Amino acid sequence: MKLKNALPILALISITNFVFAQDTIKVTNNYGSENREIQDLIDFENIYIEELNFEGEKLKGKQYEINLQEFVNGKLISVSKLFDGSESDYFKIASDKESLKFFFSMTDGNLKTYIRGQKFGSKKSYFKLNDESDKYALKDFFGSKSELNIDINSKQEIPIFAIITPTIHKDGSGSYCEVVQSNVKPENLGEHFNIPHYFLVTIRFK
Repeated sequence: MKLKNALPILALISITNFVFAQDTIKVTNNYGSENREIQDLIDFENIYIEELNFEGEKLKGKQYEINLQEFVNGKLISVSKLFDGSESDYFKIASDKESLKFFFSMTDGNLKTYIRGQKFGSKKSYFKLNDESDKYALKDFFGSKSELNIDINSKQEIPIFAIITPTIHKDGSGSYCEVVQSNVKPENLGEHFNIPHYFLVTIRFK
């Protein structure tokens, strides 16, 4: 009896896993430049370049919106549109793969953003920083993972980058990686880690 009861449960689990797999897409990344000298210069200028590669059957025919959320003292104060592919059918994804290259610069008290896709280059956007430029760093949410899986049917904005200052420990030391590699929801990072000002870059597929 136990075996007979277990079979339908196993079948249900298999079906559920299959459906979940069909609705998720794989995300991998490439960071910076392969040229060591160029990368050293990029680091010196506090510039960050990271390419995200999306792959999955459900990508075809989708469009996407990329936003920048700004948080001050743990509260969301503004949302700025960096790119909206739903403005034209020209930006619909034509295959099961899509790559986006993100450029960020934190200099002279400003955050500068630019996105390069296969069919477009976004406008350059500028946002005021509330602390010294060199204290801000771009971090993704990969941690030690080589790939991530995201739900393409989610109506929520999916955080893909955080632009943060470090969390400061009682001994005066600071950490960036501790923040983005935690299990804390991205929108709660400021309050949990006492980070007064930070940004999240999000993507939403439509």
